Amino acid sequence: MSAVHRLLCYVSSLMLAGPWCHSGAHKLPPATTSPALAAAPESQEVPVADLIRQLLDTAAAPGAGLQRSLQAGPDVRALYGAGFQPLWTTSLDSVTADARAALALLARAPEYGLRTTDYHWLRLQALRDSLRRPAPAGSRARQQARLEVFLSDAALRFMHDLSTGRLRPSARPEANPADGAAWEPVRALREALGRGAVPMAMLSGQPRHREYRQLQEALASWLAAPVPPDSAAWHQARYELAAVNLERWRWTARSADSSYILLNIPAYELLVLSADSVVRRHRVVVGQPRTPTPTLSSRITHFTLAPDWHVPHSIATREILPHLKADAGYLALNNYSLYDAQGRFVDARQINWQAITAKNFRYTVRQSAGCDNALGNIVFRFANPYSVYLHDTPVRQIFDRPDRALSHGCMRLQAPLSLAAYLMRREGRTVRLPTEAECARQTVSRTVYLRRPMPLHICYATCTAERGRLRFFADIYHRDEVLRRALFGPRS
Repeated sequence: MSAVHRLLCYVSSLMLAGPWCHSGAHKLPPATTSPALAAAPESQEVPVADLIRQLLDTAAAPGAGLQRSLQAGPDVRALYGAGFQPLWTTSLDSVTADARAALALLARAPEYGLRTTDYHWLRLQALRDSLRRPAPAGSRARQQARLEVFLSDAALRFMHDLSTGRLRPSARPEANPADGAAWEPVRALREALGRGAVPMAMLSGQPRHREYRQLQEALASWLAAPVPPDSAAWHQARYELAAVNLERWRWTARSADSSYILLNIPAYELLVLSADSVVRRHRVVVGQPRTPTPTLSSRITHFTLAPDWHVPHSIATREILPHLKADAGYLALNNYSLYDAQGRFVDARQINWQAITAKNFRYTVRQSAGCDNALGNIVFRFANPYSVYLHDTPVRQIFDRPDRALSHGCMRLQAPLSLAAYLMRREGRTVRLPTEAECARQTVSRTVYLRRPMPLHICYATCTAERGRLRFFADIYHRDEVLRRALFGPRS
């Protein structure tokens, strides 16, 4: 086989992202090869920068095999700039300290809920090893160029996945809270090269909030512990669940508030946090699977004592209407009032409820304040498009149940008046709140507006961390498996 033929086979193999070529000739896209490079024998040294440019030109060609292999193609080209000078290898045909640091971090990808196989791991190992073996100058330069391109692609893809998640490839990184500028992986990596700061740059785009940080650190510690041979399948399943939740946290835009409320739906728990510390913990009831509580971020702006309950139309037609068909006096017996579309009071006993259906139900049902009010003694309000809120309940015994997915979507809170008192103390206010008994006797609602609205985050996390240990919760809305399969594929 002639030297030119061997070179044509080699470049074609790059397009297919495979290590071997076949004996047949391949036609190359015009942009992949210059006449001088095509004519260079294996023994002749070829500038690595020219080969890096050639590889990236090949990757940019429509339908090229290499294009399918590179996940961060445009960013890789931007990282090298116009000169295409090597970043990870030296003229002595060896990898730099930066390359060793990048490879070491990629080997630890599982600590971040990611797979080494998504970052050319086996290919990079083989290319690094190939530089240690004797080879003709031209062949060594080509392996060096391949290592450059694939390591750059792996590092940049790893950075993007840590920032916005593997399952959102087109997502844009969030702005840096310090200066409001968008985080740019290419710039961060370029500035770190040669300064011993590559691992820091590769990790710099991760979410900064407490929930992500604590879960990631706990997962890394958990992976470091030995695994009994008979627990391998269980261990892998637990690992994948933790990885699914790290992925979820990467999708969550989060302000840098030092104090906020976090309600985790699968944990049936509300936490009040200040400076990364849990200062209050409340049990909650959340939506049942057919009426799930939505995930959202908002701010509690006010709360209402002795609230009226404006019954949602769906609940009125699905649950109250059947009672009215059986007994028109049901509303009066349960402290409800009925109003027409103009807001005028209507006597429910004057209506032929047998003729009313969910489609022609044009009434509003309201429950007045009192000890049997569905909202209990207090309701916390926050802007959201789902018309859900956080409130008390007259049925306190449900908080003793381990499974508390029972509501229509709103969240019922244990000891809600103590949360209201905390919000007042946080503002340095001395507003006197009524006792539960006083509130139950109160017939007129009273609203208290917060001077410092409290950030509220409602999340769905089936794996969290506390005191450095992983905590797992039931997947009550059956959302984990779809994400798990997308990240790891079907179980064998």
